[in-house]
Amino acid sequence: MDTPSMLDPAGGSSALRRTLHQRGLRMTPQRQLVLDAVRELGHATPEQICAQVQRAAPAVNITTIYRTLDLMERIGLVRHTHLGHGAPTYSEQEHEHVHLVCHSCGTVTEAATDLMDDLAERLRSEIGFELDASHIALSGTCSDCRPTSPELS
Repeated sequence: MDTPSMLDPAGGSSALRRTLHQRGLRMTPQRQLVLDAVRELGHATPEQICAQVQRAAPAVNITTIYRTLDLMERIGLVRHTHLGHGAPTYSEQEHEHVHLVCHSCGTVTEAATDLMDDLAERLRSEIGFELDASHIALSGTCSDCRPTSPELS
C-alpha cells in the first residue's frame, strides 16, 4: 500500500493510480481533478473543492466530490479536519500541523505539531490515550482580536 510520504507533487497522481488499481478501482478524470484541487487549495471544504473542480469540469457535482474525498481518505491520500462549526476541510495526508482557530475573526493559523508533545506524553502516561496531533484544531482568540490590557503592555 502507498504511504503518505509517496505523495510529492510529481508522484501523487501515480500513487493514486497505483492505490486505486491495487483495490480494483480505476483512475477517473474526476478523481484526478479532486486530488489536484485538494493540493492547490491546501485546506478546503468539499464545496470549495467542488467549485475548483467545476472550473475544469462543470458537470461534476458535490455528491461526486464527497464520494471521491471519502475514497481518498480511506486509502490514505487526504485527511479531514474540523476547524469549528460547519464542513470539515480536506488537505493532503502529509500536510501535518495544529490548526489554531480564532473564535472572533475566524482566522486559521498553523503551528508545529511538536507544540503538542508535552500534552501527548501526559495523555499517554496518565490515561493511555495516543494523541494524533497532526489532526487537531484548537479554538481561541488570535493576537489581533485579543483585547489588550495595560498589564500586557
